[in-house]
Amino acid sequence: MRDQYYEQLDQIVDELVLITDRVRAAVADATTALLETDIVTAERVIGGNGFIDEAIDEVEERALVLLATQQPVATDLRQLVSTLRMVADLQRMSALAVHVSKIARRRAPESAVPLPVQPLIRDMAKVADSMIASAARIVSERDLGAAARLEVEDDEMDRLRQELFRVLLDGEWEHGVDTAIDLALLGRYYERVGDHAVNMARRVVYLVTGELPVA
Repeated sequence: MRDQYYEQLDQIVDELVLITDRVRAAVADATTALLETDIVTAERVIGGNGFIDEAIDEVEERALVLLATQQPVATDLRQLVSTLRMVADLQRMSALAVHVSKIARRRAPESAVPLPVQPLIRDMAKVADSMIASAARIVSERDLGAAARLEVEDDEMDRLRQELFRVLLDGEWEHGVDTAIDLALLGRYYERVGDHAVNMARRVVYLVTGELPVA
């Protein structure tokens, strides 16, 4: 029975990593839809959110069943508690990918991102992609060193968002208020994706050490 229990715990971790990879793909596809005005891809991200939610619900249910039936303690308890919190982060990241895709769809056939700003958005998307990939690796390998490095990437995301604000508030901005609002929202979405990746890493630190890292 205990062997089956630990096998179930391992399966939950594997599913978390798989869902994180799916979320990473959704964010990448949303960026493609945004920068290439690709409505087919935007619709795929929006429609695929339900499948990610279903996978998250399954992992959450399995974790709750183990909590109720196995009465875990110490590291096992922290694993299940961390899982329940990480699935919430993944669900929000998936929703953020949908938000990005909806902006792309709403502005079509025009691009939601003017050409001069596209490199900055690409940079934010690249950092977000790297952070999600790091979160998957941290969950899989319980790599505390990688968790610490992820905080540095988060600082870079914050810097890029500040740079975006400087562009939007520049007196020479000539792309209109609606576009500026969209870009401000997009900056927030990518920043929040990074924040949730950091949250996942911090939950792994808690899992391994039993201590909550300082934000």
